[in-house]
Amino acid sequence: MLGDSLTRQGYQLVNYGEETDLLVLNTCSVTENAEKDCRYAVRKTLRHSPNAFVAVTGCYAQTGAAKLQTVPGIDLIVGTQFKMNLPEYLPAPTQLRKQPEAELRHSRTIDREDFVLPGTAYSDSTRALLKVQDGCDFMCSFCLIPFARGRERSRVAGDVLREARELAAHGYRELVLTGVNIGQYSYQGMDLVDLLQELENIPDVVRLRISSIEPTTLPTRLLQHMAASTKLCHYLHLPLQSGDDGILQAMNRRYGLREYEELVEQAMALMPDLGLGTDLMVGFPGEDEQAFANTMRIAGHLPFSYFHVFSYSSRPGTPAARLEPQNPPAVIRERSKALAELSRAKALAFYQQQIGHTVSVLFEQGERDGFRTGTTANFTRVAVPAETVTAGSIHPVTITGIMDGLAYGQLTSRSAAPAHRTLL
Repeated sequence: MLGDSLTRQGYQLVNYGEETDLLVLNTCSVTENAEKDCRYAVRKTLRHSPNAFVAVTGCYAQTGAAKLQTVPGIDLIVGTQFKMNLPEYLPAPTQLRKQPEAELRHSRTIDREDFVLPGTAYSDSTRALLKVQDGCDFMCSFCLIPFARGRERSRVAGDVLREARELAAHGYRELVLTGVNIGQYSYQGMDLVDLLQELENIPDVVRLRISSIEPTTLPTRLLQHMAASTKLCHYLHLPLQSGDDGILQAMNRRYGLREYEELVEQAMALMPDLGLGTDLMVGFPGEDEQAFANTMRIAGHLPFSYFHVFSYSSRPGTPAARLEPQNPPAVIRERSKALAELSRAKALAFYQQQIGHTVSVLFEQGERDGFRTGTTANFTRVAVPAETVTAGSIHPVTITGIMDGLAYGQLTSRSAAPAHRTLL
């Protein structure tokens, strides 16, 4: 949405790494590497565009404003509270000038009220992100997000539906609902299922997908609705973080291992074709060999189609930073590698199960070695010869084989018409 607002203000978007007059860096602070990446991006941009005006916003701008003020070349720092107003704080395109020191727009207190988002978040993908919620009250012991993004708050339902209609009319075939803690959506008596039902009533909306959702915020009603819906994808990303109950307790997670397993069993019983992903954190303080073995066991046992593997990094100000013992970096690297290898094996097995099945595929921009790729509702990536399909079209495809992390297939029909839209 920032890009849309800046475009309407007279700016022209360029690809990252190209010469630019303005760099807007939307930062993360979940890991230590994210902060290093932020500093690197500023230095890299100023090497090829030494006069570029640099504005930093996002989570690191909220939690690390004091550090950012010491980074040479930054002209404007905008905390989370004022992020969507960033274009208002910028000079006109013809008046951009480097500043002697960074201007700070920051507040420790972030509104808890329901919110609206101006504009529409267009992108060059065939799917669009639709933000419906922000903030988190869960206070996991390793996480800075409650401090970076504030307390839970939900987007006004009418504003969500307004953007969804605009995105669908623009030709996006899939809308991905996002938020920091999306399962906590609540607006004037509406919960997430109610919102999904309203979105499904928009005729031009073809597909809906839920992004990462906390296990304790996923009620049976939502699973049943997903199983019955013709528009909501059979896909869940349920962060587990650890397969050891002691580590889960130290992380201040709100579930135990058996509770998580029962939720997965219920979801798979309703949707045998479900695509199921998770997050796993490696090296949390106190994670000994047995605790990691428990994580490997449950990760192998449950029907995951992939994992996102994260190495624990101590974040100052979090309770976990005071926990002992801390794991050596070499141990964390070794465990991360083992989980990554298991994830690849799980993904291959998930793909192989689908050989011979006919699935609906939304095709994306770009080609690779003469093939165009797309995704199914359960997030299988499928490739077909590029000349047979266009970007933004949805076709039934029969999966015939697996290679290099892709499912390959043949079109069984060409009845689905391509979307017509202009990419911004």
